[in-house]
Amino acid sequence: MLAITVLGSGIAAVDATVVNIALPTIGRDFHTGVAALQWVANGYTLTLAGFLLIGGSLGDRFGRRRVYLIGVVWFALASVACGLAPSAVLLVAARILQGFGAALLTPGSLAILEASFVPDDRARAIGAWSGLGGLAIAAGPVLGGYLITAASWRWIFFINVPIAAAVVVLGARHVPESRDASVTGRLDYGGAVAAAVFLSGLTYAFIEAPTLGWLSPAVLMATLLAIGGLTALLVLERREAAPMLPLSIFRERQFTATNAVTFIVYAALTGATFLLPLVLQVVSGYSPLGSGLALLPLTAIMLTLSARSGRVATRIGPRLQLSIGPVVVGAGVAALAFTTAGSTYVIYTLPAIVILGLGLAITVAPLTATAMSSAPTQHSGIASAINNDVARVGGLLAVAVLPTLAGITGKAYLDPETLAAGFTTAVLISGGLCVAAGLLAAATITNPGPARRPAGAPAPEYRHCGLEAPPLTTGVSQAVTQGPR
Repeated sequence: MLAITVLGSGIAAVDATVVNIALPTIGRDFHTGVAALQWVANGYTLTLAGFLLIGGSLGDRFGRRRVYLIGVVWFALASVACGLAPSAVLLVAARILQGFGAALLTPGSLAILEASFVPDDRARAIGAWSGLGGLAIAAGPVLGGYLITAASWRWIFFINVPIAAAVVVLGARHVPESRDASVTGRLDYGGAVAAAVFLSGLTYAFIEAPTLGWLSPAVLMATLLAIGGLTALLVLERREAAPMLPLSIFRERQFTATNAVTFIVYAALTGATFLLPLVLQVVSGYSPLGSGLALLPLTAIMLTLSARSGRVATRIGPRLQLSIGPVVVGAGVAALAFTTAGSTYVIYTLPAIVILGLGLAITVAPLTATAMSSAPTQHSGIASAINNDVARVGGLLAVAVLPTLAGITGKAYLDPETLAAGFTTAVLISGGLCVAAGLLAAATITNPGPARRPAGAPAPEYRHCGLEAPPLTTGVSQAVTQGPR
């Protein structure tokens, strides 16, 4: 059961990280500009974010094993299409299809464990799943860098096929079917389509505007589609009896504030780490494998300290960590500017990676745990999905906007001097955003009062896993966090 759930959700999580390592090679092979590379990254995130909520609903309604395995097969077929893509346009199309498959399988992994293990074994199962998933994510950039160096970037997609085949064979035999018998009414297809239209239009407008101009017909049409999609989403979710996105959940001030901080932190982080592999390879002369190995200390720090950070937050409350943590993250992101000064890893890159890892270890576990605990109990599932989507959408928009703000357009990423100057601007912007997120948390996040749990009552458990939670493009996995409120 653990192998099936870790491997299935792991390939979806790894594909969101390992592609960044391959972007310079893909750009050179297809002779394309940075806009196409933005779409290679964002095409996947776009459909994953747009249909993640509906993917969870389908599993609850039609069977979690069935939808999970369908998602794995879909993901594998789309991976083959990615590996065979003869042009950048077809690669982006295949990445969009990959996102659909990931949206089907990602919510099912943890749901299968929750439904399949008896309560006494569930905590250990989820803990093992989190640790193994973290190791899988940590290995992703290294394996991807090796495949790119030894063979071709296409193998980072082909490697998904045998893993997916093993998941399907084992899953069909060993995973019991489960579904939510209380689910009634029709699925909120309208909400899912409206969300996808909004995100697609917004992303297209921001990516293409620097090249085509904001007043070009294509960009104007995309902007109007985004406005129409957002309007339709808000109207539909107010009227829907069983909405994909219940707007009432945002009346909880703590929940809204925590997700605002999540949006800013993950936008800043994703935008910077989208450009980091380009800088390491084009400016500092790293190989694809070397740029993957460069990020391993970040993962190691997160795996070592995240659980401890979560336990501290349960004792003292999340406000202090969520105020200080993003500031430390911002310092680490801004320190990445020194990466362009030389190729010596220990001097120019490692210190920034260590600071960034410490900041994320302080921030990530209490951030997601607070988002979960501040939502009404009956909305705990949707709260997790919303927090996932907020992080993904923040990253999606950052990848679309940050290169333009930094002056990295067209084929500028192939020129070391232009890329180095633009990257310095980008990480300073991202660092400033993280500091702003820390100030926002200090002003809005509150610690729970001592009366929230009666004396002598059993402490509720909080668990937070890196595969189920917002992903980091650097391959970071967040450890399980548990403890009393």
